[in-house]
Amino acid sequence: MMRALYTAASGMTSQQYNIDVISNNLSNVNTAGYKKSRADFQDLLYQQSRLAGTPATINNLYPTNVEVGLGVDVAATQKMYSQGKLQQTENKTDIAIEGDGFYKVRLPDGTEGYTRDGAFKIDANGDLVTSNGFHLIDPPINVPKDYYKDSLTITPDGRVSVKVPGLDDNVPIGEIKLYRFVNPAGLKSAGQNVMKETPASGAAYEGYPTWPGFGTVRQGFLEMSNVEIVEELVNMIVAQRAYEFNSRAIHTSDAMLSTAVNLKR
Repeated sequence: MMRALYTAASGMTSQQYNIDVISNNLSNVNTAGYKKSRADFQDLLYQQSRLAGTPATINNLYPTNVEVGLGVDVAATQKMYSQGKLQQTENKTDIAIEGDGFYKVRLPDGTEGYTRDGAFKIDANGDLVTSNGFHLIDPPINVPKDYYKDSLTITPDGRVSVKVPGLDDNVPIGEIKLYRFVNPAGLKSAGQNVMKETPASGAAYEGYPTWPGFGTVRQGFLEMSNVEIVEELVNMIVAQRAYEFNSRAIHTSDAMLSTAVNLKR
């Protein structure tokens, strides 16, 4: 059987995976804090019938290999952590990160997760939580039940304060921390706009907004996804054409096999 059939089939499978990644990017174009993914590919093993450097004659060596590749496979799906555009919402509990860093949240199973989705809410206990009810932690932020609704203030360096009855000035209630990773591309996507630490990402290290290497926080803004629609559509066209090319290679291999089978006629 011709190797080209399986080689081209691996190309079609890989481009299908590429389309899946692109489709997920496009479906999350309006997801706050979403970071686009990119499929990386690698060539597979090579069948070698002659190695470079083997003797051709007593005094000569072959200068090149005689080899043929066996196709392509997916090497990685990498998150691209470029900055997304900031969208003004004028909602006091919307907090965008401008620069590097993640918020730390507590997940329902008790584990910790990290997110750049700053669409926070205040729950019945006065805690700052995500849209899914995950509590902002380390440190948690809790507002007094009698605070003035429009008085919540978050400075670019993460200090949170509110105004309460009986006092003229805002009262500090906490500071927002940010967390960084040596290799954020190694984080595990857990869904619900949450990433999880892995051995590949390295351990999280903490800091405050405006510290060297950390971003700032912007109250009343949301960081939108960093998906560029035009770029993704171009990538989709390229993937579709590559899929078609591999399909054409299968048709060509099939035609060649048909010719060989019909030689006896």
